[in-house]
Amino acid sequence: MTLAVTYLPELPAHDSEIDAINEEAFGPGRFARAAYKIREGGPHERKMSFVATYDGAVIASVRMTWIAAGEGRALLLGPLAVRPAFKNMGIGRKLVAMSVDAAKKAGAPSVVLVGDEPYYGPLGFKRIPRGQITMPRPVDLDRILAVEIQPGAVATLTGEVCHADLAGLQIDCVAEQASVA
Repeated sequence: MTLAVTYLPELPAHDSEIDAINEEAFGPGRFARAAYKIREGGPHERKMSFVATYDGAVIASVRMTWIAAGEGRALLLGPLAVRPAFKNMGIGRKLVAMSVDAAKKAGAPSVVLVGDEPYYGPLGFKRIPRGQITMPRPVDLDRILAVEIQPGAVATLTGEVCHADLAGLQIDCVAEQASVA
């Protein structure tokens, strides 16, 4: 059975439904995750964030946020969440593909995420070498993946990852992350 799923750019009107989906998918523990800590540093990019709707309701979403690590800049993909009744239908993969395509069109050097290689690998994501970048909170370093859009871009990502808005202020990511906590 094929569902009539509609894919749309994320709008502010979707925020409450996206929050509910993320709460359902990740629970209250989501606030302790490394990627969430990075996203606290500034806004996400709505023009590269998307939702999937069915019968007028948001059933899945993906967001993209600019990050910095050393001299490198990239987009952080996530959270990606799909309502349980709509899992394993390819909706999440379609949202990831749309976001990566939007990143390419925007001239982003690469897209980074924390996730499972068996899921994201077929979408072009590969492990970032262990220890090349670190996150502001504990994370399994084998789950830090990237898809390189511009050749050599992933190699420029080094050290602590933070929201790009913090790096743009020439603030040390580690010091700023600690003060935001």
